[in-house]
Amino acid sequence: MGRSRSSIGIALATGAVIAGASACGGGVSAAADAKPPVSPTVSAHQQPVASASASASPSPSASLSASALASSSTPAPPKPDPKPKPPQPMLLNTITPQTDATVGVAMPISVVFSNPVAASARADVEQHLKVSASEPTTGAWHWFSGTRVDWRPQSYWKSGTQVRVDAELTGVSNGNGRLGTHDYEHSFTIGDDVEAAVSVPGHTLKITKNGAPVRTLPIDAGSKDWPSWNGTMAVIDKERTVHMTSCSVGISCDKKDKDFYDLKLPWDVHLTTSGTYIHYSTGDPYPGHSVGSHGCVHLSMADAKWFYNYVKQGDPVTITGSPRGKAAADNGYAAFNLSWSKWLAGSAGGAQTAATIF
Repeated sequence: MGRSRSSIGIALATGAVIAGASACGGGVSAAADAKPPVSPTVSAHQQPVASASASASPSPSASLSASALASSSTPAPPKPDPKPKPPQPMLLNTITPQTDATVGVAMPISVVFSNPVAASARADVEQHLKVSASEPTTGAWHWFSGTRVDWRPQSYWKSGTQVRVDAELTGVSNGNGRLGTHDYEHSFTIGDDVEAAVSVPGHTLKITKNGAPVRTLPIDAGSKDWPSWNGTMAVIDKERTVHMTSCSVGISCDKKDKDFYDLKLPWDVHLTTSGTYIHYSTGDPYPGHSVGSHGCVHLSMADAKWFYNYVKQGDPVTITGSPRGKAAADNGYAAFNLSWSKWLAGSAGGAQTAATIF
């Protein structure tokens, strides 16, 4: 199914979420780096050209008259350049997770800037985004664009780990004429290791907690025409009810189309910014057979409510057996869809061990 709005991050001041794409189905696009602003060109003052007038004389030899020499123009002195403008502030739009949150083992730290950071400044910015943890943890930053950089551990976090992010950005340049004006601190905790494994051909969703099986639920995933994403996606957020529409994700805006839908559906666990959810569907109330969705994972009403109440932000949901490829790593929080070597390829500073705290 589809929805009319979506989100991925927690806002610094208000706890609101970042706007993204929407709904079951549809694609996702990563934000492109903005080019550095072009400085205004200061125009040079033209130097007037002196003109000489010849005086007529009956004599065979001609010479410049004194009046012509006296009237020759003198070059105007150059005007001073305008006073340079002070640098604009470099601000953070969001840091996720929200401070004091308890999240799952696959949750990355995601920092979104209000303006692009130049490639030349990213290593320095990384050095000022300091990650500390109560357990020895190796991880790295990865730049998805000039405005978004995520930090993930090499493998899942260890349950119970306390994490702190110190964004010491005061006076730090973004390489595009902006300087940091604030420092930020976020602390959060890694909760129980709750993982969900979806088998598309098996029509099952298996849940484990700290390695022990909890439940196996019947599901229906995406159809052949509208397949679900494969790969591991950390839960972005949850909503009691979501307005899902086929038009919002580009499936169909024609009410006569068999793929058209416009529904408010309950117990929605959000997996990608392109619109993948695990939820209950009125069109598929008894899942566990061959009927497919438009890319979402359907549960029965009772199972959807239980799953909604059981999982939390950052819990990994891994979908296998779909004909579709893996979700992009920045399609929500799908960081673990990249190998460690590919993750490091997007880092300006390379792997680091989080400083020990507590």
